[in-house]
Amino acid sequence: MSTVRDVTRELMRRLDLTTVFGNPGTTEIGFLRDWPSDFRYVLGLQESAVVAMADAYAQVRRSPVLVNLHSAGGVGHGLGHVFTAYRHRTPMIVLAGQQVRSLLQPGEAFLAADDAAQFPRPYVKWSCEPARAADVPAAIARAYHVSTSAPYGPTFVSVPADDWDEAAAPVAVRPRIAGFAPDPDALGGLVDALTAARRPALVAGPAVDVDGAVPDLVELAEKCRAAVWASPMSPRSSFPEDHPLFQGFLHPEERALADALSGYDLVVVLGAPVFTYHVFRGSSSVPLPPLYLISEDEQLLARAATGVGIRATLRLAIRALTAALPPSDRVPPAPLARPPRPAARSPIPVDLVLATLADELPADAIVVEEIPSHLNVRRSHLPIRARGTGLLSTPSGTLGYALPAAIGAALGRPDRRVVAVVGDGSAMYGIQALWTAAQENAPAVFVILDNSQYAAVRILAESAGGAKVPGVDLGGIDFTALATGLGCATHLIDHPRDLRPTLTKALTDDRPTVLHIKIDPDPHTLY
Repeated sequence: MSTVRDVTRELMRRLDLTTVFGNPGTTEIGFLRDWPSDFRYVLGLQESAVVAMADAYAQVRRSPVLVNLHSAGGVGHGLGHVFTAYRHRTPMIVLAGQQVRSLLQPGEAFLAADDAAQFPRPYVKWSCEPARAADVPAAIARAYHVSTSAPYGPTFVSVPADDWDEAAAPVAVRPRIAGFAPDPDALGGLVDALTAARRPALVAGPAVDVDGAVPDLVELAEKCRAAVWASPMSPRSSFPEDHPLFQGFLHPEERALADALSGYDLVVVLGAPVFTYHVFRGSSSVPLPPLYLISEDEQLLARAATGVGIRATLRLAIRALTAALPPSDRVPPAPLARPPRPAARSPIPVDLVLATLADELPADAIVVEEIPSHLNVRRSHLPIRARGTGLLSTPSGTLGYALPAAIGAALGRPDRRVVAVVGDGSAMYGIQALWTAAQENAPAVFVILDNSQYAAVRILAESAGGAKVPGVDLGGIDFTALATGLGCATHLIDHPRDLRPTLTKALTDDRPTVLHIKIDPDPHTLY
């Protein structure tokens, strides 16, 4: 008789879920016992780092991932980046332990999660704790299909610790549910509008890259000679930032965004909300142009306050639109003007660091970014050139993502150079992930930009009227000592003459390497 554990492992093999990210506890022993030799377990030292690693691993491989978390408190630790995975549209199955069934009903058992399926909601697409042990494999199969159906997202299954030794029948394995094309009549209306437009703009959202459609969007933009903007706060690069049609990044502020789009007579938003804002500085008096929105997410389409919505997965929609459009004789927009190269000086300007990194990185590098106060500087001096998964960033505002995410990205795509660019404050939210980098020998470079402060908080506080706020000053953190203690190669850079040779050396080293760079603390304007 097969057990729940036997059936689940065979199911995981057939679904290509044999790499598991986790941090174990006693309620997970039944799942982990007699671990198969053809499975891989990636250990993280704290659950939020575990989920961030798994998120990036799934994103760069464009495939689902399974995360194993401890009951109750362990799930609680991981929820910050379950929220990130939800915003990232990551196909992730979170498999959590639970106290044994015999102890769940009488009273308050140690390690028991009350109403476990409710715990991660609303930031999972589906969650359950199966009513019977025999239902566990079917619940995991359902979680897989929900996670991998557009729009992708995390799911959650809570399994009592004694279920794994119970009997279970095999579960049929079905193929993933495919994407879907746009309604022909709706697409025809967009084709007519885009053909008639004199100055159209495309807004590239993260779902374009999630669906592997960056090359398709390049073809569409070139055929209709349209300007291309990145959507506000996009955690992905859905259009090459060095392409001549690329016009820059829409700010997450209503008036600035309306001004940027005011010169166009049609805007087509692809795979992004309309629109994501971060700060409010008053409503805009400038009306938005006529707008179309293409998304696989019916909730995103329903929330849009303006425009015509078309529901479809992005790659199929973009290909259908490109095929239906006639060639255009529009004059393309002028290329985006880039700022001059920064001069070397001391203390090291952050734009010099990023410009030097741009010189050294290969075009297909994966940049994992968490530098809230330097976001615009990165965009000016370190353009993402890869035509697919060139950038991972946090879409949720949850800090502590980039450092562990770079490890997941390096494990998922060891054929591509992975670099994390992280602020000193952000790094400390997930610093223990460096231990996993060392244990797994993840070939990633971690560039920690140390300005000794939570600069984004300071900048926005000052822009709101010059108010001083407490709790923003850092400093005194020795990242080289921390990284060395966790097993990584390290370098301290505090003079511009050391910047290029040290970066060059780190980028040719297959070991996980931490670069602690002390930069000019003078903050830049955000938006």
